[in-house]
Amino acid sequence: MTPSQTNRAGRTARHASESSETSESSETSETSADDSSGRVSGPGGRAQPSAAPTAGGPQPPVDSAAWELLLPAASAPARTRGRSLQAALREAVRSGRLAPDTRLPSSRDLAADLGVSRGLITEAYEQLTAEGYLRSGRGAGTWVGSAVRAARPRARDLAPRATGAHADFVPGTPDMSLFPRAAWAAAQRGVLAELPHHELGYPDPRGLPRLRTALAELLARRRGVVADPERIVVVSGVAQATTLLGFVLHARGMREVGVENPGSPQHEALYAAAGATTVPLPLDDEGLAVAPLLESGVRSVVTTPAHQFPTGIAYSARRRAELLDWARSVDGFVLEDDYDGDFRYDRAPVGALQGLDPERVAYAGSVSKSLAPGLRLGWLLVPEALAEAVVERKRTMDLGHPTLDQALFARFLERGDYDRQLRRCQRAYRERRDTLVSALEEHFPGAEVTGIAAGLHVIAALPDRYGHQERFLARVAAAGVAARPLTDYTHARAGEGGRPGVRLVLGYAHLSPTRIRAGVRLMAEAVVAGPP
Repeated sequence: MTPSQTNRAGRTARHASESSETSESSETSETSADDSSGRVSGPGGRAQPSAAPTAGGPQPPVDSAAWELLLPAASAPARTRGRSLQAALREAVRSGRLAPDTRLPSSRDLAADLGVSRGLITEAYEQLTAEGYLRSGRGAGTWVGSAVRAARPRARDLAPRATGAHADFVPGTPDMSLFPRAAWAAAQRGVLAELPHHELGYPDPRGLPRLRTALAELLARRRGVVADPERIVVVSGVAQATTLLGFVLHARGMREVGVENPGSPQHEALYAAAGATTVPLPLDDEGLAVAPLLESGVRSVVTTPAHQFPTGIAYSARRRAELLDWARSVDGFVLEDDYDGDFRYDRAPVGALQGLDPERVAYAGSVSKSLAPGLRLGWLLVPEALAEAVVERKRTMDLGHPTLDQALFARFLERGDYDRQLRRCQRAYRERRDTLVSALEEHFPGAEVTGIAAGLHVIAALPDRYGHQERFLARVAAAGVAARPLTDYTHARAGEGGRPGVRLVLGYAHLSPTRIRAGVRLMAEAVVAGPP
């Protein structure tokens, strides 16, 4: 029998003997005064905490369930018993099982109750007192600290979620079921088997040379960029690339950045985090309008020239040249967000603007549409004038992208798996685009559908007979369909009302053809049926 078991057996026998005494002696035992340690004796002699006098009145005795939390720790192996007791007592306080201002038993009594040495309890009390969980004073005993607050019982999930609609046409999400799990797992096994130990250390903040080399080959071949591996920075998606550039441009005195209007609603917050202000600039049929750009006074501008978000415009060759002439004339920079440039359905994708002048264009892309946004993996090609500052900012921001993720993606590129994934996605997304266009023609005759040549969304301008836009959106929402109007992507400060009528931005990549047809039918039925 262990010492702990011996102690508990002795106490059990004593308690049995005490319980057989007369009721008068039992009552006397149960209501005895505090002993010299400040402990109130409960039934059977077990220690019960007395309450500290507080402004709100004395605390009730400690619930026995709280002390039971310490029993498993008392049975831990001798080598870890002290740490286990400290952790269990800390958790009892943190979780609220031991309320603030509750008096604890003396170290001698608690050690006897748990069957452990008094030194372990004394050490636990001293450690938690130093951490602020407990408080004590000479001759005053040990108490639960009043500054401790119970921890939240669970962690919240703030990730964006689907709307729960029958059909969700909100753009920006690919089909995550197309993620190549088998090929990705094979690449991961290969990397873990071959990666040298030293490459698990802190990486080059630009990224692993192997990945930067593979990216340079891919981007030059598929997107026509001038890709020097020395100027490629591996980032956590285009959002981080945007923030990095914002910090660097702000440090160069560029406190305002032009953005397309309509355009991505995220740019304003991302540049604001870097201390920069965004200036909305209008579009015309060829891309970003040049005259308002010249009048704005900005020296940097964000563009999506391959497939403008959200209008779907592909910048004309003339507008691309005018945009670069502007950048040279003001000693400025164009920031090219190539968010879905790989997906073009009528012909080969339009080459990146960066290929025309790599010293005036910073180019950003990611795998968020081709693989999955949760990978948080992207790239940034920077002009030489910005390269050193961007790399240093990346270093101070996170010391570089995770090494295993980089090595895995490099292998994925080198083995041709990424090219196969792009072809697979392109086939699936072309079918879904065709399904959406056909369904709109069937259920909304006369609708003008644009932006269909590339990307993962279209613009649908409905005839005037479908009425006021807000009323239309309310009806389709009541029918279980989520859709965004083009006005949601227009910067309010621009002061432009836009053309009247219903203009929708409809994403289709994440929806099956069956769900697309059902969603468009539900929209049409909701409009015909009128208000619910």
